[in-house]
Amino acid sequence: MRKRTIDEIQKRELLKMSELAELNGVRYSTVKFYSELGLLPFEQHGKRLAKHYPAKEASQRLKEILRLREKGQTIPDIINLIIKK
Repeated sequence: MRKRTIDEIQKRELLKMSELAELNGVRYSTVKFYSELGLLPFEQHGKRLAKHYPAKEASQRLKEILRLREKGQTIPDIINLIIKK
């Protein structure tokens, strides 16, 4: 299976973890970390239960988290801000 181009990724509604990372210019491990904390919205489908992220919503949330980190917010602070919204 060939890798999707950035143009193809931008047109998709659901993204794989690696595609979300590429689209937002962050590392795969960054997306994985925030997903494991429950900060990024995702759906799971199929036998392998691979995570698929709603492109627009997950990208907005990821950018929000990164902005908060740049402002010096801690991970526990961000969890409280986002999960208690």
